[in-house]
Amino acid sequence: MNNELVINSTPGEVQIALLEEKRLVELNSEKKDQGYQVGDIYLGRVKKLIPGLNAAFVDVGHEKDAFLHYLDLGPQVQSLLKLIKLTTTGKNPDPLLNGFQLEADINKGGKINQVLTSNQWVLVQVAKEPISSKGPRVTSELSLAGRFVVLVPFSDTVSISQKIKSSEERQRLKRLAMSIKPKGFGVIVRTVAEGKKTAELDKDIQDLVAKWKGAFQLLQTAKPPYKILGELNRTSTILRDLLNPNFNAIHVNETVLFEEIKSYISGIAPEQTDIVKLYKGRLPIFEQFGIDKQIKITFGKTVTMANGAYLIIEHTEAMHVIDVNSGGRTKSDGDASQEINALNVNLDAAAEIARQLRLRDMGGIIVVDFIDLNNAANRKTLFEKLRTEMKKDRAKHTILPPSKFGLVQITRQRVRPETNITTVEKCPACEGTGEIKASVLLIDEIENNLRYFVQEQNEKELVLIVHPFIEAYLNKGLFLNSMAHKWKKKYKFKLKVLANNNYHFMEYHFFNKQEEEIKI
Repeated sequence: MNNELVINSTPGEVQIALLEEKRLVELNSEKKDQGYQVGDIYLGRVKKLIPGLNAAFVDVGHEKDAFLHYLDLGPQVQSLLKLIKLTTTGKNPDPLLNGFQLEADINKGGKINQVLTSNQWVLVQVAKEPISSKGPRVTSELSLAGRFVVLVPFSDTVSISQKIKSSEERQRLKRLAMSIKPKGFGVIVRTVAEGKKTAELDKDIQDLVAKWKGAFQLLQTAKPPYKILGELNRTSTILRDLLNPNFNAIHVNETVLFEEIKSYISGIAPEQTDIVKLYKGRLPIFEQFGIDKQIKITFGKTVTMANGAYLIIEHTEAMHVIDVNSGGRTKSDGDASQEINALNVNLDAAAEIARQLRLRDMGGIIVVDFIDLNNAANRKTLFEKLRTEMKKDRAKHTILPPSKFGLVQITRQRVRPETNITTVEKCPACEGTGEIKASVLLIDEIENNLRYFVQEQNEKELVLIVHPFIEAYLNKGLFLNSMAHKWKKKYKFKLKVLANNNYHFMEYHFFNKQEEEIKI
């Protein structure tokens, strides 16, 4: 598959578009002054305990306190709290936890006030960015993500990505990780580690250990709220998670960002450094690669598919609802049954829905109303198609089989605000009100304004610019019988009526002899 990354850097944000075979499948944006990212680790202070929610609010410096639920504390939170206390009181334990006595795991059914107290210092990691009026959601089960592995302090287990199917490869990676990981740290081996050698995984682990040591050093003098460890920016995170041999180009329109990306890739995949290209074209980079047009087509309420089928995507407070419509789609062979037609539309819709979820980064509950299928085998085919298409999605998700009403329920992890792009433009005629002035009154309105300029402002010469249809109407007929001539004779002034193709039907403007626009 041919993958390209197109990065548009503007003064306020960086937009990152992922193209698969020239087709837009992911769109990310990152504000350049954004303070909170998934993966950031903060030293926070417990602000308030809420026993009814079995949770705590933690001050991490955001205008809204972060939310920490008991289930997000992690089983080894007592060991983490002990480490924080020893480090911040100057006792400086070994950052690699040598000689550090781990505490017992907390009870899964315990209460928040059995573990935390008000004003207590705690290390937390952002699990969800601030969304709407909510502060960030955080966890104290810390992890450091690398390209091939995730390092987990206070653990000793090795887990292998479920997407690696080969049992032999899973066993190889597990033995390898167990032999090179530091004691007192667990490791999660990521999908991209499949087939990698010991040296590559070892370097990744050593880089993560170095990051942990740096964070540990900061912790010795830090006071809450304080960012102990920042996650990579969104661009680098996407490169870390997605970069593979299928990438053939990364286009960037800013020199500084170009050098940063080239430097980062030289560290994680030196053989692919040459795919980073600095864009110097005259057109905006998103326009050059056809991304602007795809955004306008794709992000609307109605998403058109091939042969007239389309999706209707609605957003409510509780969930997202997607309706599949066949439109005017019909098979070319007249013998095709309605069931086969419905199945084909649904299969196309499944692929587009999986793309839309990634593209818009829709999270929470999604309900899809596919076209009804009577055949159980066809419903199974549709379900498998949707599951296959959703495998490309990096976000955690669950798909339930079609219900007897033809509905498919999907839950998808939400860690960032949904990408929402306005694809409608303000109507120039009604200015967004949904109403325009009655066209039958337009000529009267123009004449009233004209009379005011001549009689009240003593204008002796005017130019009126209107839509071509209105210009033709005002100048039509014999010269002495045209509406424009009647006005000149009636109000005794000079008038020239001109047309402008860019004006909407109800738009008009007056100019004086100095070519200055005049208004009432």
